Amino acid sequence: MTRRNWLTAAVALTGCGFRGAPVEQRSKAVEQSGTGRLTEAQWRELLSYAEYAVLREKGTEPAFSHPLNSEKRAGQYNCAGCQLPLFSSAAKFDSGTGWPSFWEPLPAPAVESEADSSMGITRTEVLCHRCGGHLGHVFDDGPPPTGLRYCINGTALRFVPHGGSQS
Repeated sequence: MTRRNWLTAAVALTGCGFRGAPVEQRSKAVEQSGTGRLTEAQWRELLSYAEYAVLREKGTEPAFSHPLNSEKRAGQYNCAGCQLPLFSSAAKFDSGTGWPSFWEPLPAPAVESEADSSMGITRTEVLCHRCGGHLGHVFDDGPPPTGLRYCINGTALRFVPHGGSQS
């Protein structure tokens, strides 16, 4: 495990770090950018320490550490950075891996993917289409109908229950 991953784990487990800017402030910054792509300095101001470590530095939260792993309500999962809708609760399943898992993202342009060889193996990294934030990885061991498992850091997501506001 890299130093960054240990640091992310420590922050997630202890609750250290500030919460980050409110959703409205993040949405306004992304809207004003015109593209959703902010500078790293802007992201540091908007995101909590844990969110920045995951979304911008490609960190990984510890398995079973995030409440969204066990979220069962109907709703939508948005990018914690730019609020782009990414996944529906209808595509969420319990993979037993300790991270929120989905068998498909929302229709394009929700997520992008690229090859990731950072851990000495080649995996497919999943990124937010709008802001480029690291979400997690996709594997080919998921359930029907796609056979895919989008293994996503809960820290990279904001859950919006049907008829509710982002949490």
